[in-house]
Amino acid sequence: MGIQLATATPRSPRSDAEQQVRADLAAAYRLVAHYGMDDSIYTHISARVPGTHDRFLINPFGTLFRDITASSLVCIDLDGNIVDGAPGQDVNPAGFTIHSAVHAARPDALCVLHTHTVAGVAVSSLACGLQPCNQWALQFHDRVVYHDFEGIALDHDERERLVADLGPSARAMILRNHGLLTLGRSVAEAFILMHNLERACRVQLAVQSSGEAVYAVPEAIREKTARQYESGDSNRLAGSADPYAREWRALLQRLEPAAPVPYHA
Repeated sequence: MGIQLATATPRSPRSDAEQQVRADLAAAYRLVAHYGMDDSIYTHISARVPGTHDRFLINPFGTLFRDITASSLVCIDLDGNIVDGAPGQDVNPAGFTIHSAVHAARPDALCVLHTHTVAGVAVSSLACGLQPCNQWALQFHDRVVYHDFEGIALDHDERERLVADLGPSARAMILRNHGLLTLGRSVAEAFILMHNLERACRVQLAVQSSGEAVYAVPEAIREKTARQYESGDSNRLAGSADPYAREWRALLQRLEPAAPVPYHA
C-alpha cells in the first residue's frame, strides 16, 4: 500500500518557479523511461517545491514514467502528508522513506533521483563497487558514497543511517545490493549525473566481462578529470550559471518530434 490521499487539499495557485520545476521533473521521468532506466512502476525522482523546505514533488504510485506529466505530480511534505494531488493518488512508501530523508537533511538537493537498473544494481552488488576504469566513472572519483542494504526501504528509522552515509556534500550514492542515487541542485544536474553514473556502471561490467586487465589511470589524472567535470566550464551555456543547462536543453529534444530535415535539390 502507498501513502494514501484521503481528500485533495486546496492550494494557492502554483508559482512560475514551481511550474518550471514540475515541467523539468516530468521531463526527467520521461527521459529515464526513454533511456531504459525505469523499473516498471518502481523507483522515483523528487524535486523540492521552490520557496519551501518541507515540500517536494514526486510521482503518483502506479503511473509509468513515460506517462508522467507536470500536472500529475504529487506534492508531499516531510511527514508523509500529500498536500496537493488528485483524489485517489498515493505515493510509493519506499520512495517517501528515501526522498524525505534526503530532502530534510540536504537543503542543497533540489532534485533526488533513484534507479534500479541492471547495470546499477550489478555494480551495487559488487564488493569492489564503482571502479575508476572509464571517463564517466572518473566523474565520481572519491565522490561516490555507499549505503548498506537494509531490505526494502520501508523502515523510517533507516533514514538516519542513509543520511549519515550520504554526508553533507555527496551528489552520488550507491545503495548496496539495491541501486543508484543522485542529488542535484537542479533537475538537470540530478538527471545528467545519473545518466553518467549509469553509463559508468555499464562500461565497468563490459570491461569486467572481457576478462582482460584494466588499463590503470594514475591517481592525479583521476582527480583532475573529476575536477574538470565539477567545473563544467567546457560545457557552460553562454549567459547561464548552470553548467548543465546546455546538455539539458539538448536532452529535452529527445522528448520532441524530430524536426524535418531540409531537402535541397
